[in-house]
Amino acid sequence: MRGLGRLLDLPRRLYVMLAASEFVLLACSLYAAAGLRYLNNPAAAEAYVGPLLPRALAFAAVLTLALGAVGLYQAHSRETLQGQFIRAVLAFALGGVGLIVLYYLWPSQYVGRGILVLALAIGIGLVGLSRLTFARMVSQEVLKRRVLVLGAGRKAALLTERLRRRSDRRGFQLLGFVPMRGEAVAVPAGLVVPLGERLAETVRRLAVDELVIGPEDRRDVLPMEDLVECRLAGTRVIDLINFIEREIGAIKFSLMSPAWVLYASGFDGGGMERPLKRGFDLLVSLLALLPALPLMLLTALAIVLESGPRQPVFYTQERVGQGGRVFRVIKFRSMRPDAEKDGVARWASKSDDRVTRVGRVIRKLRLDELPQIFNVLRGEMSWVGPRPERPQFVAELARQIPYYELRHCVKPGITGWAQLRYPYGSSVQDAEEKLKFDLYYVKHHGLLFDFSILLQTVEVVLFGKGAR
Repeated sequence: MRGLGRLLDLPRRLYVMLAASEFVLLACSLYAAAGLRYLNNPAAAEAYVGPLLPRALAFAAVLTLALGAVGLYQAHSRETLQGQFIRAVLAFALGGVGLIVLYYLWPSQYVGRGILVLALAIGIGLVGLSRLTFARMVSQEVLKRRVLVLGAGRKAALLTERLRRRSDRRGFQLLGFVPMRGEAVAVPAGLVVPLGERLAETVRRLAVDELVIGPEDRRDVLPMEDLVECRLAGTRVIDLINFIEREIGAIKFSLMSPAWVLYASGFDGGGMERPLKRGFDLLVSLLALLPALPLMLLTALAIVLESGPRQPVFYTQERVGQGGRVFRVIKFRSMRPDAEKDGVARWASKSDDRVTRVGRVIRKLRLDELPQIFNVLRGEMSWVGPRPERPQFVAELARQIPYYELRHCVKPGITGWAQLRYPYGSSVQDAEEKLKFDLYYVKHHGLLFDFSILLQTVEVVLFGKGAR
């Protein structure tokens, strides 16, 4: 009964109401699509489409389930509005496939391609407005996860050190730290929560959503029975290091060890993961080729006009791929042909004088990366993954940075998590910082994560962030 009571807290009630309202909006979107399709002949909608109510309910049910499947009705979500829109796009893509299957199995519910496409477009617009309205009407503090930390020593203090900014805490509300027996308190006194009762009672009284385990020494200090009771009642229990890693989206090197890599959750590339990722890469490549070909022709023409017909348009260079295998990456030439005439590999730098005028433009717009689609089709690269580096740089960085070669567990990508979260790097220190994000991707990679990174990359390209 205690677990059932948790289902009735305010954030969950709000998301149930949001799901119900979006179900209605999605049903209305099919009515609106049919009305627009047969705007000049309303009677034809009934004649050609049939009764709209059961079709609208089926349409809304499939898409609402898809929105739920990608986590958009999950209470205490960490997603920003941008993240919610990315997930909604994926949900509508999945829902569209689901509707096609439904119409094949249940032909009487078929509505026609024109109405379906129009309804999906209207539906995603209405869901976007619904999310915007929800975010403005409901206090974000109410929707944050309520977090209590077990432990108040130096290890627990890492949380306040690593997550000190407001942007770092946008997904949770820190209730405080519970000191463990024999532990020297190292957190601010105002955040200490004395345990004057059983832990399970404190968790219920404070309506805790997540317990973070972070004592100096776990031996004989953790109230295991209470933790099990909390877990069974619906409270999430998570280790402090995994909590910090999840919130910052990067892995902390000082906490890594061969044993940690061996036993940590993630780092899983087996099962269906690789064939699914390969299928995703092929699908995205084929869809991208059609709009990319005209841009590639214009880019090639601009390079020829600037440098002359005798100079190369493309630039190939050795890079290190999955498993340490070397391949030749294909890019549009953005530097002078004699950029490395002495044969010495150099980092690209800000305002690099080797970059041509056309090169600066195509780098800013990321057009120089387009030929890498063919690397993806050949299976040498993926759309999403760590940036492929030159063998000379890899050898140098592997000597200086621990665990650097772990990034080669997956295929390199045209775009990636590190490219989104860290500016373009041109030094060993930058490479070390980017590796924290690369290893986070290697640990957590999956189709939903890849899709999210691709859509966020569109924003980067449109606003020219991080290009060099």
